[in-house]
Amino acid sequence: MIARTPKSFTSHVLRQLCRCDAAEQALYRTSRSRPRNVHTSVSRAFKDTARVRHPRPTPTPKSPFQARAAPLSLLVGGGVVASFLAYSQFGEDSPALQRATPASTDDRDPTLPRFRLADVRKHDGSSSEPWVIFEDKVYDITDWVAAHPGGDVILRAAGASIEPYWNIFTIHKAPHVREILQQYLIGFVDVADLGPDGLPAAESIEDPFVNDPIRDPRLITHTEKPRNAEPPNEELDRTFRTPNELFYVRHHMWVPVVEEAKADEHLLSIELPDGETKQYTLADLKTKFPTHKVTAVLQCSGNRRNDMTRHAGKTNGLQWGVGAISNADWEGVRLSDILADAGLKVRDATYPTRKVESSSTSDDEVDANALHVQFTGLEAYGASIPLAKALDPRGDVLLAFKMNGETLPRDHGFPLRAVVPGHVAARSVKWLSKIVVSDEESTSQWQRRDYKSFGPNEGPNPDWDRARSIQEMPVTSAITGVWVGDCVRRGRVPWMGPSTNSQNITSNSPILDMAAVPKKVGFTPESFTSTSSNTTETNSPSPCPPTTPADEPIALQGYAYSGGGRAIARVDVSLDGGKTWDQAELVNDCADPTSGPCSGNKSWAWTRWRYVGALPILSLPAAAPEQGQGSEEIGERSSREGRGCHEDRMPKHCTTLVVKATDDAYNTQPESHRGIYNVRGNLATAWHRVKICPRCTSRPEDGDSNGRGLTWSTGETYGCGFRKEAEEVREGMRRQGVVGNGNGGNK
Repeated sequence: MIARTPKSFTSHVLRQLCRCDAAEQALYRTSRSRPRNVHTSVSRAFKDTARVRHPRPTPTPKSPFQARAAPLSLLVGGGVVASFLAYSQFGEDSPALQRATPASTDDRDPTLPRFRLADVRKHDGSSSEPWVIFEDKVYDITDWVAAHPGGDVILRAAGASIEPYWNIFTIHKAPHVREILQQYLIGFVDVADLGPDGLPAAESIEDPFVNDPIRDPRLITHTEKPRNAEPPNEELDRTFRTPNELFYVRHHMWVPVVEEAKADEHLLSIELPDGETKQYTLADLKTKFPTHKVTAVLQCSGNRRNDMTRHAGKTNGLQWGVGAISNADWEGVRLSDILADAGLKVRDATYPTRKVESSSTSDDEVDANALHVQFTGLEAYGASIPLAKALDPRGDVLLAFKMNGETLPRDHGFPLRAVVPGHVAARSVKWLSKIVVSDEESTSQWQRRDYKSFGPNEGPNPDWDRARSIQEMPVTSAITGVWVGDCVRRGRVPWMGPSTNSQNITSNSPILDMAAVPKKVGFTPESFTSTSSNTTETNSPSPCPPTTPADEPIALQGYAYSGGGRAIARVDVSLDGGKTWDQAELVNDCADPTSGPCSGNKSWAWTRWRYVGALPILSLPAAAPEQGQGSEEIGERSSREGRGCHEDRMPKHCTTLVVKATDDAYNTQPESHRGIYNVRGNLATAWHRVKICPRCTSRPEDGDSNGRGLTWSTGETYGCGFRKEAEEVREGMRRQGVVGNGNGGNK
């Protein structure tokens, strides 16, 4: 045994020394030569403003074994006795060796240094060089803070693991976010601080969303934290003004907490180009300036992104349906009045944009055509609009503190928000705290990257600086409700009176206040079966007719909208996929005394439309059922399970409903999403298409006879049911990786 000890001991010591030397040499090479990674997809504007540092990684503190191993190099050649005495201090059972992890258990990249958790914690949010941990890796996010979409919010995780926050902000769980973070990798967590699972011990954090408001359960949620949700189709345009509780919700972070009792003390800071700053309390705004009202739509740039995904290609972002749009009355003070009071002096609007020498122009006057108004919210969100828009006397830009006659809800900007009519809603910053008049756009991620659109060929990494930020919105429209057959004959369309036959149904039917009609149709869990005119009174079903009836009525409803204050001139409807067209009836809500007049200098609100017509004759499925199963059994099962268009056993004989709008400048919607496709899925404004499919069924409805009838089903909108179909569409997208398990997308 004595004879073997030196050999065993020598081998062990040599292995440990080689490990230490390799690690120290790698650390030295890394600290001297490793280039600093920069977030390559951040715009050049961001790079100019980012804090660029090249910190030298802190050497890993040696473990007790490593600290004492260096002197052993003197003992290797110092004789067997000396070696044995030294080895006795570090035997296989010694505490030092138990705490150290053999090199064979750490097979991670040996060229990167290891950091103890105690050292990582020194790089917290107060440090000039913040670090974070993800899994077992350490990242220096110093340069990322300025480019991070949430600004300094990321510093909450500095000095510790970022994973607990990503478990809350589920939108970060995406490959492109991991790719961005990977560019800031500087090393690994030391094995001494890793648990049996190879990860640092989990830490508990305070959920920043714990104080978010309670939302209406009718909203369709895309992400919980942050909350992003849209109203179901049956509620979306039920009324001209969207109720506050059903107005779509678009958040990037949590909702700031402002005490209602102290709301009037809320401060708004105004900074002018010369650096002069003036502050106003909310009470100042309410008492010192005239109050104005504007009826205006707010629409997310990703509205109808789901359509672009299904008809063109995969898109990054929340898979909104047609409901990322809502209409409301906004009350507040004009931004132009505030800027004038703060001391902003502007050249005459007709003054040329290009600077011209003129003795009549004061040096302290700014050119409104060359500047921007930057907005910043309490939660770090930032965006900007051209100063010319802010000062336009017909532009109606407000700093609003009321919505539909009530105090702003927390979800929609309490106590103060910007409202920029006709522009993408991303510019109407909520929880407004600061305004800066600047010679450049906001440097935020949301201005420089997220809300832009590119050509179909430009892919996921376009030249962000080349594209303009989205401001005014293009024209769009959507179908929000479909009623077919007996659904129409029996008066189940909320905006039509009861009718006994299709001849009494015309496009001149009176438009009723949908809110005053008892709820009969819409977002319901069971599909509706309409009995065709071929139904018999006998107990035994009659044969399925070969075609749908020639007079099968259909009623459609929806909205149309164009940005820039442009009014909707026409809405075209096709019941056969675009082969033939007819015009919908435009609802003049602004002239309706029950809904009240519209406010504002231009057409900032949406236009609701209605249409009633007769469907083209369609062939019904005539294929023989599978052996051992009758067609009526298939029909019953289809209705019971709500499979509709997606029943694989039955051939499809469908038609496509199409709507497109034209504004008063004769801008119209593009025919296909393929021509306007972009990976971000912004501005999905192509013709809105809804496929509906007839099916013969023997399922009785509402106590009718046992005869056959027609079930009309659709996968994309809700009239008399069809919820099951929509769930199947979503499940199909989930299988394609377009949406997560209830988490939607990331923008």
